[in-house]
Amino acid sequence: MSYDLFVFAGEVSGDLHGERLLKALFAQNPNLKVEGVGGPRMRAAGMKPFMKMEEFEVMGFIDVIPALPKLYRHFKAIKNHLLKSPPKGIIFIDYPGFNIRMASALSRKKSPIKRVQYVCPSVWAWGKGRIPKIERSYDALLTHLPFEPDLFSPTDLSAHYVGHPLISHIQEHKYEDKWRQAYDIPKYAPLISIFPGSRDKELERNFPMQMRVLNRLHEDHPEFILAVSVSNSRFLPLLKKHVSPNVRLIESHHRYEQMRDSHLAVATSGTVNLELALHRVPTVVTFAIRPLDVFIARDLLRIRLPHYSLPNIICQEEVFPELFGPNLTEEALETKLREFLVSQVKRETISQNCSRLKSLLGTQDGGAVAAEKILNLIKEKSYGSH
Repeated sequence: MSYDLFVFAGEVSGDLHGERLLKALFAQNPNLKVEGVGGPRMRAAGMKPFMKMEEFEVMGFIDVIPALPKLYRHFKAIKNHLLKSPPKGIIFIDYPGFNIRMASALSRKKSPIKRVQYVCPSVWAWGKGRIPKIERSYDALLTHLPFEPDLFSPTDLSAHYVGHPLISHIQEHKYEDKWRQAYDIPKYAPLISIFPGSRDKELERNFPMQMRVLNRLHEDHPEFILAVSVSNSRFLPLLKKHVSPNVRLIESHHRYEQMRDSHLAVATSGTVNLELALHRVPTVVTFAIRPLDVFIARDLLRIRLPHYSLPNIICQEEVFPELFGPNLTEEALETKLREFLVSQVKRETISQNCSRLKSLLGTQDGGAVAAEKILNLIKEKSYGSH
């Protein structure tokens, strides 16, 4: 069977973006034939799996090293498959290290496949030296952050801000009024929440500290309910090692209800930070990484950004406090969280900044706009090939 599109996502956030994009694509063309690499959400949305996303999940610079032989085998298998049975287009979702190499390899082989990067590689983080290679390797770039197309304005690459898909995803969410009953949470009890991450290493490195700090806060503020968001049920054994019986474990399909009802939160760095900002939840962002990873990022790769979490990057100022690497200690985390508990001024400032963030992102349905541009591309109506 020949396919219209091949879609690649290598991590959980990509699976979320891919699910929404696939639904938008099928809404505009129900007869579309799609295969690719994705997680459970993309597979359920109608993509035939060539490989599973779970084969590609790694975290940190050091953790990549033992995974390299497997990733190389997968890279070669996907490339050969695409060259042998080329679809009309391929959509690369985030995962830039792998995806830019794949797009470049297909370009060098003069493959006729139209190549689209959905979610811009973070050239503002890794340096603008990657821009010429991105220009050569892709036919179109569809970004989720409003400032990114300007970075490519000196090039011939078609770069478009399509809107962030979380905007419409949250707007369309139907909140369950009685969701608390499933977890024995009193109707008006305020929540302090932990969003510990969606990958094993993230949870192992962040959650024990997050939980210890929140337990101390709870001793002084027993009126709050401690709630932990469970991104995947396979993490339950790990989470249960560190929680006391009074801590509520909230299933992922109720994470927006949990956010809406949270008085404050601590969250591992990731897409969840933006979801919390769009719910206006005062949040402290953590990211525990090993000293060697810090050395590689700062001293070898020269990644020295003023901000690392999405809300702060978009607003170009601190919306949420960030505690990364050596700056993440139990004392620092506890101090930041206690400030949110006692200072109404800080809480109001957070709310104002979150409103500004939402206005910067706009109201476009990112999935629908991206789907329209992709379908036009494979019909060769909107973009020329490089």
